[in-house]
Amino acid sequence: MQTGSLVAIVTPMQSDGGVDYASFDALIDWHVAEGTAALVVAGTTGESATLTHEEHVELVGHAVACAAGRIPVIAGTGSNSTRQTIELSRAVGKFAIDGYLVVTPYYNKPTQDGLVQHFSAIADAVDKPLMLYNVPGRTACDMLPETVARLAAHPRITAIKEATGEVERVARLRELCGPDFGLYSGDDATAREFMLAGGQGVVSVTANVAPRAMQAMSEAAIAGDRARAEELDAPLAALHRELFVESNPIPVKWALERLGRIPPGIRLPLTRLSEAAQPRVEAALQQAGLL
Repeated sequence: MQTGSLVAIVTPMQSDGGVDYASFDALIDWHVAEGTAALVVAGTTGESATLTHEEHVELVGHAVACAAGRIPVIAGTGSNSTRQTIELSRAVGKFAIDGYLVVTPYYNKPTQDGLVQHFSAIADAVDKPLMLYNVPGRTACDMLPETVARLAAHPRITAIKEATGEVERVARLRELCGPDFGLYSGDDATAREFMLAGGQGVVSVTANVAPRAMQAMSEAAIAGDRARAEELDAPLAALHRELFVESNPIPVKWALERLGRIPPGIRLPLTRLSEAAQPRVEAALQQAGLL
């Protein structure tokens, strides 16, 4: 797993909802040029919930082909079904991906023991590194640090994306999981403090629109340079907030459309950013110096 800013990249879509691969290629080239540490493809921000199995596999394969070894590719393959997660992970495992991002099962509300068995079964079934993803605000399931420590003993479970926004978890996870286990923030608003506390990076929504700035801030925070990290993060603060004014990825797709990088497509049940919220996102883009 890479250090720094890993972009939770959007899936560009035409107005009819079809995947726009030309725009996707252009985004990947842009992230390579801007220094983004890795691409996380087909995660929440990539609208994985509305991709068919065939589209999901095709999207990951296309990303790997376009990246062509210039930037690591991590494939989001998690679901609330252990069997389906294994099937999808194996299907995209034929590509030269660098690892998997696997979210905690949503809606089912498994026990902590159930989480251990779920992730262990997936890790046993694949041959590439697996990053756990804990985002209770979306899944209604919180994977506790003690559970992460049990899973960290598996040789292919190498990292976690921790999206609770609780920076104090960094010290506890590091204590329980050891120095070699990867700790990544999944919350842009607290990512700077997460990395200053010892995290190796962030899986970022903000990086979709400000890739160079997010990578620079991440490098400073990982190096322990608080003053520089705060200086670089200050212009991004409004983006961290306003890109969640409506459900992700609604605001970030509108922001990329406003920057002229993708068309306006998004799939139901998500809809285009409301007119009432558009000025807030536009102001955040201006504050970050992007408009």
